[in-house]
Amino acid sequence: MLSYLHSYHAGNFADVLKHTTLVHALDYLTQKPAPTFYLDTHAGPGMYRLADDEAQKNCEYKNGIAKLWNETDLPDAVARYKEVIEECNALEGSKTELQLYPGSPWIGAHLLREHDRLSLCELHPREQQTLSQNFKADRRIKIFPKDGFQTAIGALPPKERRGLVLIDPPYEVKQDYERVVEVLIASHKRFATGSYAIWYPVVKRDQIDHMIRAIKNSGIRNIQLFELGLQADTIERGMTSSGMIWINPPWTLWKEMQQTLPYLAHKLGGKQGVYKMQQLVAE
Repeated sequence: MLSYLHSYHAGNFADVLKHTTLVHALDYLTQKPAPTFYLDTHAGPGMYRLADDEAQKNCEYKNGIAKLWNETDLPDAVARYKEVIEECNALEGSKTELQLYPGSPWIGAHLLREHDRLSLCELHPREQQTLSQNFKADRRIKIFPKDGFQTAIGALPPKERRGLVLIDPPYEVKQDYERVVEVLIASHKRFATGSYAIWYPVVKRDQIDHMIRAIKNSGIRNIQLFELGLQADTIERGMTSSGMIWINPPWTLWKEMQQTLPYLAHKLGGKQGVYKMQQLVAE
C-alpha cells in the first residue's frame, strides 16, 4: 500500500518527540570529527508547508510544534529542536513565523557535515519526486526509490563504521510491526555498534506490546523506550500516543528525556498528557 502521506500529520506531537530525539542524537554523533552515516527508511518528501491543504485538513501541528513556537523557557533538548525548526523557516525569510516543518531528511541534511553521508528511501511516487527535487543539489545524499526495509539491511555496515538508522514506517499494514523487528535484528547483526531509532504509533496497544516483547527478546542490548501521548490509551480514537525505541542511544539522551517528556506531556496534552520512559534492555 502506498496511500500514506505524512503531510497530513506534519509537525504533530509525534513529530515533536521523534525529531527532538533525532536532533539530540545527530548533534551527539557530530561531536566527533570522524564521518558518520545516516539512513532514513521512510523519508517522505523532506519538508512540508503548513499552509498546504493536506496540513490544514486536521491542523495536527497545532497540537505539536505550534504550542512550542512562542515558548522561551524550554528544556534544553526541546529548545535545540525548536532552533532547528526555526532555521528551516529561515528559508522563507523569517525564523519567527511558522510556515515550514522539516521532515527527518531535512533535519539530517541540515545537521550533518560536508564529509558525512545520507541515504534516503522513499517508495511513494509523489513523495519520492519531491524528495529528489528538494535534495538534488546535495552530493552527500543518495535517494533510493526502493523498499526502505530491504535497503537498510543492504546498506550496512557503512564504510564510516559510525551511524544512525531511522526506522519509521507508516504502519499502514500490520506486517510492518513484524518487519520492523526483522529488519532491526538483521541490521544489528551487520552493524552492531550503530544507533537505531524506531518510531511507532500507539493505535492498538497490544500490537505495540507484541513488537516491544520481540525486540526485548532479540538478544540486542542497550535499548531505551520513550513515549509521549496526548491522553491515556483508548479504543475510541486513533493514535493517542507515539514512541521512540532507541538502540545504542547517545548516553546523554536518557537524562535529557527526564526533563523533556514531563514538559511535553503537560504542554501538548494538558492534564491528560502522558509519557513513559523505560530501559528495555541494559547495556
